[in-house]
Amino acid sequence: MHTNLKKLQKIQDKIVSWETAQSRCQKWKDSGDELVFTNGCFDLIHYGHIHYLSCAASLGQRLVVGLNSDASVRKLKGRHRPVKDELSRTSTLASFEFVDLVIIFEQETPEELIEYLRPDVLVKGGDWPIEKIVGADFIQDIGGQVHSLNYLEGYSSTNFEQKIIEVAQNK
Repeated sequence: MHTNLKKLQKIQDKIVSWETAQSRCQKWKDSGDELVFTNGCFDLIHYGHIHYLSCAASLGQRLVVGLNSDASVRKLKGRHRPVKDELSRTSTLASFEFVDLVIIFEQETPEELIEYLRPDVLVKGGDWPIEKIVGADFIQDIGGQVHSLNYLEGYSSTNFEQKIIEVAQNK
């Protein structure tokens, strides 16, 4: 197999079903790795996302990302979102070396997935106070940690979206 095809296969191998994710996560936990979980739409990836995900990954040995399905994003953000489809969003996330797994969830929140995977650490961005992070109570009840990472000023999907609109209007 050509080297680039091997790299692409490695990326695709990170995009898994719930069952495969649970199996891999349990294997990692059994070997002593701390499992970090975060989630989001990750539609328009920008530097703020990359910074956030790399910081989240530093809180353990394995980073698992729950990704809202296309239908879930539409419910949360409106009929014009997501801009990028599930394949594009999952592949982008899986291409980061510090992301170990990407799992799509259909629900509006990742609560069911969090309870299914039972991560050691739950992380969201600084715009989420810990008491409002979905799954925080569950993770704390099972002895895990919950973190709200600092928000990187000036880098948000809203800012990115606004710049795209401005560029489009000035054509």
